[in-house]
Amino acid sequence: MRFSQKSFRKLKDIVGKDYCTNVKEDLLCYSYDATGQIFLPEAAVFPENTMQISMIMQLANQDHFIVVPRGAGTGMTGGSLAVKGGVIIVMSRFNKIIEIDKQNLIAHVEPGVVTGLLHNAVEKEKLFYPPDPASSKFSTLGGNLAECAGGPRAVKYGVTRDYVLGLEVVLPTGEIIKTGGKTAKGVVGYDLTRLFVGSEGTLGIITKIILRLVPLPEVKKTMTAVFTQMETAAETVSDIIRCCIIPRTIEFMDKASIKCAASYVDIGLPVDAQAMLLMEIDGCKTEVDNKIDQLTDLCIQKGATHIKTAATEKEAARLWKARKAISPSLFQFGPDKINEDIVVPRNKIPHIVKKINELREETGLTMVSFGHAGDGNIHFNIMLDKKNEKQLKKAKGAVNSLFDYTIALGGTISGEHGVGITKAPYISKEIGQVELLLMKKIKKLFDPNEILNPGKIFP
Repeated sequence: MRFSQKSFRKLKDIVGKDYCTNVKEDLLCYSYDATGQIFLPEAAVFPENTMQISMIMQLANQDHFIVVPRGAGTGMTGGSLAVKGGVIIVMSRFNKIIEIDKQNLIAHVEPGVVTGLLHNAVEKEKLFYPPDPASSKFSTLGGNLAECAGGPRAVKYGVTRDYVLGLEVVLPTGEIIKTGGKTAKGVVGYDLTRLFVGSEGTLGIITKIILRLVPLPEVKKTMTAVFTQMETAAETVSDIIRCCIIPRTIEFMDKASIKCAASYVDIGLPVDAQAMLLMEIDGCKTEVDNKIDQLTDLCIQKGATHIKTAATEKEAARLWKARKAISPSLFQFGPDKINEDIVVPRNKIPHIVKKINELREETGLTMVSFGHAGDGNIHFNIMLDKKNEKQLKKAKGAVNSLFDYTIALGGTISGEHGVGITKAPYISKEIGQVELLLMKKIKKLFDPNEILNPGKIFP
């Protein structure tokens, strides 16, 4: 497939000359994501409504060129990259919060809305949209749906798919469909809504979203617990859940990630500690106070050396600012990063922490782990120089070994980053051949001409 100047002129007729570009300097802005890889598209378009996207997709099928949808480009696995060229559809003009319905506890939004802006808007109405990826200040809802984003609050509230009630979608062939609706219940036909959520922009382009909201919790409190051993901190997470205490978040940070956070925000983090848990409880005031006391007692029993509850919302916000800064601040340990987001059953967290320690000792590479321990989701990072072939070979071997061990523990190789291009070589470790074939058939049914975001998910 090759994009032609004739097709470019037709695109300008659809969206207007000011909302279509093939200038290299412009295209560079849409050539990369958080993986650091670069694939230059042949054009970028900025549609403003569903009908324009429908017309673009019809044209793509007629003229046989590739289309790749893109939100803010914050993805960690290359899902929005133009790996085979073609046209990037930039969804930035789909940025409206259409309605916040307080009576039915729903929000009707467009996919280009920044996640953090929706958080702020609904909380002004005393409502709550729980999914909270680390990139929420700049990632968009459409991208969150494409990857089924999670975040720290998933341990109590679930992930993005648990809040999507309905969609408007443009299919790869240009048809416009609607799935689901505004009701909490609905079992008529197949659940197409859930099929699109997590499909990484390969089955359709989402143009409108109906989201479920919940009441805003009355109170929240944030606390930290410091440990002299990573394994002890991991065991504490398992014990917390076993005691039926379900915090809103339980974040795990190892020594290296604490150091990174401390370098970003000077709030007296314990840089000499081997591990730290960052936990948040929400609910009514009495319930929150009781659970803070229970968590404190449990952490003391497990050997925590220091426990502190944030005295103010500002202090808590600074802790979370530091936590969310870990990933970008890791580059103090090396020029390149391999970032994985494995998930294991919560009671297996101590096992995976021990495995990471073994890999660190075996390879001599800098490895940093942190993440959403409350739901078993550990972000595993290897810092290295990819130009060093010896380091790169060791790193790839460590990732392969970690993936095998994760699956053996009953886990998954990706909890919230998706597959994209970076995890595609490993997908058969987790998904069987029959299941993979079925998924490919679904893709072919939706996209018979392989127009929409090809080269993703499947090796």
